[in-house]
This record gives sequence, structure tokens and C-alpha cells, in this order.
Amino acid sequence: MGGAERVAASLANHWVGKGYTVAVATLTSEASDFYTLDPRVDRFALNVARPSRNVLAAVCNNLRTLWAVRRLLRQWQPQATIALMSTANVYLALAATGVPGRKIGSEHIHPPMLPLGRAWEMLRRYAYGRLDHLVALTEASAAWLRSHTQARHLTVIGNPIPWPLPEQAPIRDPVALLPPARHRLLAVGRLVEQKGFDLLIDAFARLVPAFPAWDLVIVGEGGARASLQAQAARLGLQGRVFLVGTVGNVGDWYSACDLYVMSSRFEGFGNTLAEAMAYGLPVISFDCETGPSDIIRQDVDGWLVPAGDLDALVAALAAMMSDEGQRQRFAKRAIEARDRFSLRRVAGQWEALFEGK
Repeated sequence: MGGAERVAASLANHWVGKGYTVAVATLTSEASDFYTLDPRVDRFALNVARPSRNVLAAVCNNLRTLWAVRRLLRQWQPQATIALMSTANVYLALAATGVPGRKIGSEHIHPPMLPLGRAWEMLRRYAYGRLDHLVALTEASAAWLRSHTQARHLTVIGNPIPWPLPEQAPIRDPVALLPPARHRLLAVGRLVEQKGFDLLIDAFARLVPAFPAWDLVIVGEGGARASLQAQAARLGLQGRVFLVGTVGNVGDWYSACDLYVMSSRFEGFGNTLAEAMAYGLPVISFDCETGPSDIIRQDVDGWLVPAGDLDALVAALAAMMSDEGQRQRFAKRAIEARDRFSLRRVAGQWEALFEGK
């Protein structure tokens, strides 16, 4: 249910609707699928992703994966193949040797924020030079890739934000699940350390006494759920912080809230930030190294605060929560994200790469 998976589904569905023949392949089985693909999209679940107990097992698993990818490419003979995320880029670069068609890799996180380990970093440095093109989400990530890999041709393309967002199960109604007649501060993302929800809960605890009519709503699921619940309980935030889990109708949750906040320690792009803006929410975000500053226009549709600065986040939230007029001014400009990150515009940038432009 991550950002790269949503991008894959959105682009595949868009292109098959335009008349392209499109396939989506994953190293996993279909059991982990979340986003809905158009029935006209061919789906290949290679089911080769396995944990490795030791170095020998890792080598065998990787060779098995390379062979599965190569076999599929030789069968499919695509005009262009897009890999999403670092290890998939390496597999494509190595497996597609001698197979016709353009080979395009894409990074979906700022690479130095999630090091791959010595062996994979060496493979990335070499293999990226075998790709016809490499796509980064931001200029900062592109600069890092130029310096640390042999990539020959780099392009910056942001993620597409479909509006309205498509829906799939589970459908959960915010009106039924949240207390009525309240103001709602919303955050969306996987419950993992990267997203900084622990920082957000600390910030909200400092705001609670001055803002009795506001609640914090966090949409998403992940391994940090238990620790976040314990943190909220320890701070006495029962009934004020809601961890609602996975929802397939996240657009309804954007529409049901008053202000969006991103507390991430790092991001590749920040899909949920752009999604919230497309739904007309004013936004506040940590200005982490990549992502938010490419989306938020400071003092136009939201505010950036210094990365990791809890005091600055509390101050910005307090100022926005107490000023409905400011929220409305930002909201009017935030909806311009619908065009800035439209699926049509972003897909067109990718299509130029298919032609070698």
C-alpha cells in the first residue's frame, strides 16, 4: 500500500485506458496486492521474493529473481520497461541484457536516507549505467545519483496524484468512526519510524490544553502501532488521538478533516501531502531533505518548518489551528495541486522517455 505501488497502479490504469498494452509484474505474489488494476492490465506475480538465511542463499535467490525477470522480458518483448525502487532497478539493468526495448529505472526515496548495504550499493553504482534512463522524484535525489552511480541519463519526474482518488476495500466512513462537530488534524502514512508519528503525537500533546475542540487522526497501518498507542495513552490523549488503520477510501478522510500535517523524518516525494492539497486541505510539514519543499509553496498553500524541530512544528500548528481565515486562504490555493501533479501531466513526461526524448 505504499507510494510506489500507488504510482504503479495509477500509471498502468492510465496507459491501458489510452490504448497501450500494459503489464504489471511484481517479485511477490498477488496476496500482497492492495491497489486495484484495470482488468485490461496483464498481471504477472513472479513470487520469487524470499528471505535469505545466509550469503549462499542470498546469491541463489537473486539469481533466481534475475532469471524470472529475464524470462518475462523475453516473453513480453516490451517497448519500454519501468522498474520501481532501487533493487528492482538493479534486477532490470542486469536481467534485460540483449532484450530489446528501453530500460527505465526509478528511485522513490532519497537514496542516502535508506542505504542498501555495501553489496547492493556497489551493484547500484554499476547497474544504473546499463539503464537507458533513470527517473528521480526531486532534483536533490537526481544530484546524489549523478555523483554516486554511473547513471547516464537522469530526469526528475514527480509522482502523479489522481483526483479524486480511486476507492477500494476496506471502505471506512470517517463520519461514523469519528466524534461529530470536531476539528480534525490529519496525518496519513505507514506506521513506521520514517513517518515521525511519534513526534507528531508529542507535538499534539502540547497543543491539547489550548485546543480542546481539535482531535488528531492518523490513517495507516504498520509495525509502530502498539508503541504509538502506548505513547498516546501515556500522554493522556485517549479520545483525542485516533489511529484508524488502513482505509481504501482515503479521499473521504481528507474531505472530513481541517488541516493536514506531515511529520516525516525523510521522504522521497510525499504523496499524501500532495493528495491532501488536491482535496483542499492547508498543509504543514517538516522541511525534510527531499519532498515537501517540492510540493508546498511557502506562505501560498502551506508552511514548511525546519526538519525535526518540534517547537517550530507546535508553533506552526497552533497558528494555523487558531486561524480559520488562514486555513481557508491556503485551501483555495492548495487545490492547484490537482493540475500541478495531474496524472495526465506526469504520464506525459514518462511517455517522452518511452520515445527516447
